[in-house]
Amino acid sequence: MNIKAKNWMIPLVVASLFGTQSTGVIAGERESLEEVRATTMSLIELLVQEGVLSKQKADTLLQQAQQARQKAKEEAEALAAQNPQPLDQAVSGQPKAIRVQYVPEHVKNEMRAEIEQDVMKKLNYKAGERLGIPEWIDRIEWTGALRLRYQQDMFGDSNAIPGSLNNEVQNMVVNNSTEDRERQRVRAFFGANIHINEWLDGGIRFTTGMLQTPVTPNQTEGFSQGKFVFGLDRAFLEAKPYDWLTLSGGRFANPFFTGNQVFGTDLLWDPDLAFDGFVARANPAINRHWKLFSSVGAFPIEEVESSNTNKAGDKWLYAAQGGIEWTASNDSKVKLGVAYYDFKNVEGQRNPVNDSLQYAGTVPLWRQKGNHTFSINDGTTNGALCGSTNGLCGLASQFQLINFTGEVDLAVFDPVHVILHGAYVQNIGFDEKEIQRRTGNTYKKENEGYELALMVGHPMIKKLHDWQVFGGYRRLEADAMLDGFTDSNFRLGGTDAKGFYVGAQYGVGKNAWLSSRYVSADEISGLPFSVDTFFVDFNGRF
Repeated sequence: MNIKAKNWMIPLVVASLFGTQSTGVIAGERESLEEVRATTMSLIELLVQEGVLSKQKADTLLQQAQQARQKAKEEAEALAAQNPQPLDQAVSGQPKAIRVQYVPEHVKNEMRAEIEQDVMKKLNYKAGERLGIPEWIDRIEWTGALRLRYQQDMFGDSNAIPGSLNNEVQNMVVNNSTEDRERQRVRAFFGANIHINEWLDGGIRFTTGMLQTPVTPNQTEGFSQGKFVFGLDRAFLEAKPYDWLTLSGGRFANPFFTGNQVFGTDLLWDPDLAFDGFVARANPAINRHWKLFSSVGAFPIEEVESSNTNKAGDKWLYAAQGGIEWTASNDSKVKLGVAYYDFKNVEGQRNPVNDSLQYAGTVPLWRQKGNHTFSINDGTTNGALCGSTNGLCGLASQFQLINFTGEVDLAVFDPVHVILHGAYVQNIGFDEKEIQRRTGNTYKKENEGYELALMVGHPMIKKLHDWQVFGGYRRLEADAMLDGFTDSNFRLGGTDAKGFYVGAQYGVGKNAWLSSRYVSADEISGLPFSVDTFFVDFNGRF
């Protein structure tokens, strides 16, 4: 029995002992009262066994109840003596009528609330004395999730070899492109949501995963590699000065509307990516059907220690999103949003001759694959070329994105829903002339992407027999988005990818479910590199 369960049982016991006493009870109710008292005695014994009440306190509670019953009996006898039974009733053998004053329901509720408050004050909020637990433990909500995964990566027969894929134009940094791979993987989350006061909350969360990647928290199993890595990927404070306004700072979950994360519809961002920085979110309601939403934030990507020998600047993301949501009387919803993402100082800068470090900081700290790249060194007197050992590869394009996202959630058959999702992105920062001036190279304009998806079933898998099936198609061109932050499962991460996915999820118990997904993705314009990936997951959360 958990602490919360114990807490609400105490007022129930007290109400059963004291609330059922009255100065007059008709004969037909006596049997029911005896049943209530017997149940109450069992509850008291259970509370003693669970350690909620000490044996001494339980005896005191029973003694008080007995005294109350005795007092009520004496009052009833005194009342009967003052009002003797009429002769005709005595002769007929009919029971005397006892007048019971009517107590309004709202008065009963107030009395019950007062009793509960008094008992909770004496028993629950002295938890430190009773169980050795400090008061602040009630202001922390523990959360967690575990996932066991089987993953099979199947590579196309016509794929280019890694040596060709790791070229200057789209330096993909892949080690395998031809041999199928099977892995058993595990993911674990453990965190706490903290209620600090009436307007300020906070949170922390630890997760598995390799420390050098900001996207996937998956850890490939194999006990010869030693212990799994467990790192901090949430640490934030969240202020709510008004019901419609939330201010967050630190490291937190993606604050933007991107789609239904349950079945993986996110054209731009990996669902496990954390955002660092500050964001303000406003969600004012127009009326019970219409609501506005908006988010504005600044997010550091990489801090660079600039100097007279290091000319690179700090990398930042400045972003804003606004939209509207309509909710029907049957809880069906339509949600539309438009976002602007402006990435600063992420494009590469060519080093001057004989100085291979001046703009080395413009090389991205983390990439997956897909973006057009170039050598920031000249390859002769200035270091190795991009695509070769120790070569420095900068991103060719700037990234300023316009993103439209829409979702229709039909709840006509609730609890089964039908969800339609769509998203479109264009990198308006792609400028062929500016890229040629800065890099000396010419690249094809590939700066758009879109996604369409459909889900039928329960929006969230929460209990036994909840289910959903889903499918979708995604196309994300080479420079439509920074490849380092996209979905790590679709063509194993990155851009320059197109293909479809299908899947299903099924609840096998409360907060436990099985899921399966098949992803088939190919390149759009680069060298051949297609990957079909099959996932089977067993999930649990608390």
